Formats: sequence, C-alpha cells, structure tokens
Amino acid sequence: MTDTVSQFDRRMLEALICPQTRSVLKYDAEAQELISTGAKLAFPIRNGIPVMLVDEARDIS
Repeated sequence: MTDTVSQFDRRMLEALICPQTRSVLKYDAEAQELISTGAKLAFPIRNGIPVMLVDEARDIS
C-alpha cells in the first residue's frame, strides 16, 4: 500500500490522546482525521503525520 493510511502507523494511534481532554482518539480513515468525541474536535493527518494542535483541529459539534 502506498496511500496515506499505510503511511500512518496504527501503533502510534494507540499512543496518541486528545491534547484537550486526554481521551482516546478514533481514527477516521476516509477523512484522514483523528476524532476526539469528548472535545468535539477532528485532528487532521497530513502526509501521514497527525497534527495534534487544537488550533489546527476542525470543530465537529
């Protein structure tokens, strides 16, 4: 696989938490985002790298 999903290490996902709520994130492969349901934020994954900045996150409320 050469797409972004294969570039994203799933083990890294297990180690990442929401910077605002410290809760577990859900991976949305189609949107290439990590979702924090508690914070109602979607953190983008750009070029296989999660951008874990609240200012860069999309509001999903």
